[in-house]
Amino acid sequence: MNGWIILDKPVGLGSTQAVGAVKRVCREAGLGKVKVGHGGTLDPLASGVLPIALGEATKLCGRMLDASKIYDFTLQFGAQTAGLDAEGEVVATSDVRPTLADVEAILPRFTGPIEQVPPAFSAIKVGGQRAYDLARKGEAVEMKARSVTIYSLRHAGLDPASMPTDEEWTPDQVRSDEGGGGPLDSITLTARVSKGTYIRSLARDIAHAVGTVGHVTMLRRTKAGPFGLERAISLDKLNAFGQGAAQSEIFLPLEAGLVDIPALNLSPEAAGAIRQGRVWTGGCTDDGLYWGRDSDMRPVALIEALAGTLKVVRGFNL
Repeated sequence: MNGWIILDKPVGLGSTQAVGAVKRVCREAGLGKVKVGHGGTLDPLASGVLPIALGEATKLCGRMLDASKIYDFTLQFGAQTAGLDAEGEVVATSDVRPTLADVEAILPRFTGPIEQVPPAFSAIKVGGQRAYDLARKGEAVEMKARSVTIYSLRHAGLDPASMPTDEEWTPDQVRSDEGGGGPLDSITLTARVSKGTYIRSLARDIAHAVGTVGHVTMLRRTKAGPFGLERAISLDKLNAFGQGAAQSEIFLPLEAGLVDIPALNLSPEAAGAIRQGRVWTGGCTDDGLYWGRDSDMRPVALIEALAGTLKVVRGFNL
């Protein structure tokens, strides 16, 4: 078992719990003890793509953590909570409601490299302790700004529940097919972001930029690195594997996590040397990062090519 299970994580399940579920299912399927790790924490209140690595694929978890992610999220205007999500205590309110035009006008401010202050309810360590542990004790937590990158940020379509009813519209409001002329109680956005980005903080800052406050009521990760929802399986399907469902229905090979890196075909001699961790000279390829494969198309290692030499970055015992 050296590869990936891409789970469509349901709301309410933590990432560590999801890893535990995969371990349990592997035992039920008679696979014994399997090394398991995940490729990026997803909050219990969030749903969506959670890459779970098994066996030698766990050596790629670091790369998956560094990969960009895509999220859909709904920003509810009018109330800010302590955790910036639907479960937190309300700490600020506002009667101001922006229009779609107001929101779209400020989105460019949040695209590209930005400085972001993470939520106090986060796993970041402050003085050696998790920030959320300190926040839950009622202690004041000073979070330092960090640099992140928002590669794209756009309106994902109005949440129908956010639109005023006919009775709520006033004569000075202009109604359009998009609903852009009237005030919004909420809006759903799609963001492609770098590692370290907190969507809850992004939502808070967008709300502030349009003159109000807000919090996240829905958060769904639709892509993590190379893995999207089209390759994700439900928790029910995962559990079915433990009851005898075919492995091919839930399992992706190790190299599925390497599609963003060019493959390099290795001679038997080069593959043997690289498996032993030796530098191979005489490689005729451009400088850069590759994943090497042997004549049987099995992954051998992540390889750095430099000036005609091939050096192991991370080897796979396959």
